[in-house]
Amino acid sequence: MDRCVFPLLRRLIRTPFSALRGRAQRRGRAGKQGGADSFWSWREEMYELALSLTPESIFEVSRVAFRELYQAGVRTVGEFHYVHHDGNGAPFSDRTVMSDRVIEAARAEGLRISLLRVAYARAGFEKKAEGAQLRFVDGSVDSVLRDVETLRAKYVNDPDVKIGIAPHSVRAVSPEWIRDLAAHAAKHDLPFHMHVAEQTREIEECLAETGLRPVDLLEREGALGSRTTLVHATHLTEEEAAKVGSARAYACICATTERDLGDGLPNLGALRKHGARLCVGVDSHVICDPLEEMRSLELLERLRTEKRVTFEGDETPAASLFRSASHTSAEACGFADAGSTIAIDRTHASLALVHDEDLLDAIVFGGRADLFR
Repeated sequence: MDRCVFPLLRRLIRTPFSALRGRAQRRGRAGKQGGADSFWSWREEMYELALSLTPESIFEVSRVAFRELYQAGVRTVGEFHYVHHDGNGAPFSDRTVMSDRVIEAARAEGLRISLLRVAYARAGFEKKAEGAQLRFVDGSVDSVLRDVETLRAKYVNDPDVKIGIAPHSVRAVSPEWIRDLAAHAAKHDLPFHMHVAEQTREIEECLAETGLRPVDLLEREGALGSRTTLVHATHLTEEEAAKVGSARAYACICATTERDLGDGLPNLGALRKHGARLCVGVDSHVICDPLEEMRSLELLERLRTEKRVTFEGDETPAASLFRSASHTSAEACGFADAGSTIAIDRTHASLALVHDEDLLDAIVFGGRADLFR
């Protein structure tokens, strides 16, 4: 078999929620709160799943998701992990057991993993967590950092496991928590990931609490830097995009999830123009195809601008997209390289009429995950 070999990585968020696939795709199915289907009604369906997870089941569900990722060509994941405690919100006797099970599942399926330990403190400004959120919540920053350091010590000699810090969002933690968690990440050079500006309601609530938009708040609290990854970054102004680029921060676009949830179209042109480092990921696992995530960084921008080939510069769009999904995504997860290589079947029917000089373009813009099998 004639094969072409490329490095490939994809950043992954919330692996267990692949079990949501198909459960929230009918009108009203996820609308337990009443009203129109939205991100917020989808979230209720996600919470129901989160309540059911045990250390045993999170391992099995994660293995299934990681196996699918591996078969799709993924070799490294960054897991945005925040189901920490039992169903009543009490810590397990082994506080990091849920994190350990996710790491074990990734390693069992042959993946490198950056376990991004999520910090969650509240349901929103002056709103106490309830229901499934209690499984995510810690009583203090010290509790979060104690778990981070326990995990770091446990995996210090494993080159295929990294530990990072991930305050969930400006809704879920206070500005003080963001400041303290960012300081710890900076001190120990850890990846620092956070949902930022995915929903307009998030921005409105941040303005009401702090008088600042989320990116400005991160900047004020010392949390916007070269180890920071803004997950989604959907609703940024031009000025915010410039701040992200100036800080050499990452923007992780989760395109198939953002379109599934109706989040909106990010201004990728502004992020690229100002030097933000783009990487790709999934969130709700509606689709498991790294090529689909990759090319969406260009195709969504074509929809937003009503233009074709929005990339500028010496590098081809395909080369730039592939670099975002491999080397840049690896850096965002704390790894210095894109990891192991994968084989692509040059005899695949979708590549049969493609000239060698157009091969990468054809793979990125027309390929499917079964190219990697």
